[in-house]
Amino acid sequence: MRLLTAMFLLFSAAAAAQTPPSAAEIAAYDGLHRAAQANDVAAIRRLAAGGADLDARDGAGRTPAHVAAFASNDDALTALAEAGADMNALEDRVYDVLTIAAVADDADMVSLALDLGNRADLITSVYDGTALIAAAHLGHHEVVRRLIAGGAPLDHVNNLGWTALMEAVVLGDGGPDHTATVRALVEAGADTAIPDREGVTPLQHAMARGYGEIVAILSAAR
Repeated sequence: MRLLTAMFLLFSAAAAAQTPPSAAEIAAYDGLHRAAQANDVAAIRRLAAGGADLDARDGAGRTPAHVAAFASNDDALTALAEAGADMNALEDRVYDVLTIAAVADDADMVSLALDLGNRADLITSVYDGTALIAAAHLGHHEVVRRLIAGGAPLDHVNNLGWTALMEAVVLGDGGPDHTATVRALVEAGADTAIPDREGVTPLQHAMARGYGEIVAILSAAR
């Protein structure tokens, strides 16, 4: 089981990492992509009024909204959404604005994206996951709380057979951030009994790893 987990971790790092625009890509941007990267709201409004394609793609399938998200440019993202940009577009690695913000631990942009119409239940990444699963994996507990408040599905199972709760345990380190993530999920009503494909529950995984605080949280929820 430990070997299987290690293989998943290696695959995750190698195959599914988000890729923000490179320096070379940014230098080559024009139009809305350039304006989004520069957080130039006036240019976004001018270009949108002139009929620019709000959902144009760069070489990696990123729309201007994706670029704004990678750059943490709240004003640009708002201007794009107000002009009619698709807030649920997926780039080539199957990430949306919300999941990009969740992985970056950008809680304010997570809330903004939700307010602008980004769906919390959108299936993202090559693992058929959600922004909530991505945030739980990384122990981004404030993001997890905001996604829960935004209606993210608590018990979605990705194609690895894991829920957000399972990822917080199996891919976490048992420290304060992942403990807070587990607590937020449990308090919101996440199903603690959903096992992995080998029939092992989050509690059993936490016990095997010696994650005492997480064990206490999960035990109390049974």
